[in-house]
Amino acid sequence: MENKTPGALLTAMRAKPPLVQCITNYVAMNIAANVVLAAGASPAMVHAAEEAGEFAAIAGALTVNIGTLSTQWIDGMHAAATAANAGVKPWVLDPVAHYATSFRRKAAADLLALRPTIIRGNASEIIALAGGESRGQGVDSRDPVERAEASARLLAERHGAVVAVTGVVDFVTDGAQALRVEGGSPLMPQVTALGCSLTCLTGAFAATIAADPFAAAVAALATFAVAGEEAAKNADGPGSFSWRFLDQLAALDGATLDAKVRISAA
Repeated sequence: MENKTPGALLTAMRAKPPLVQCITNYVAMNIAANVVLAAGASPAMVHAAEEAGEFAAIAGALTVNIGTLSTQWIDGMHAAATAANAGVKPWVLDPVAHYATSFRRKAAADLLALRPTIIRGNASEIIALAGGESRGQGVDSRDPVERAEASARLLAERHGAVVAVTGVVDFVTDGAQALRVEGGSPLMPQVTALGCSLTCLTGAFAATIAADPFAAAVAALATFAVAGEEAAKNADGPGSFSWRFLDQLAALDGATLDAKVRISAA
């Protein structure tokens, strides 16, 4: 694919909707599935160890979110990630609050060892995943994105992954190149699981352009930034923002996305 702008990738994704396996948490399942559908892809919330690996072999991409962990879910995550690697399918890791407990730290480290294609997290999660000291508490980031940029570059170089750090201004790098994406709304952190939904959407774009995960991550961030900014214009609060955001995602077209997104070199 020659044209790799976010708008071109959104158009390509809708022309041939990819099947995306989303292993995400209980809180995120509904909104994440609706986000992927609104953007034009096909989500499948398949996590059981008995079928996760088999399903990953037929999906276009896999996303793994450790928000509500259990031993059984971890088994499914490992089976799916192993199958994705075997089938050379892109997969995205969202290490939600991985620093909070030893159970989470081990789960994140074991998944990281399976070499995800893309890692998506908030600043505190990315700093801690790279071995730094974050100010994170639970799932909330207490660190600004700019403080995580060096950690993101380090992670990308160490693990051969694209790393996306989301916040007021998003940052994405593959270790060699880096961009910032502006947009969104302060209401977005007040709607639960929007970040988890972004992880699933990142998987959809990765399925669309598997050969260029950096472009896929940028496209997902750009889509969220523009849809969030537009949804906030008429929202009265997080409740009305939530449904307006889905509507904006569904209404967004490639030309509008490219015209409105604000991307700069980092």
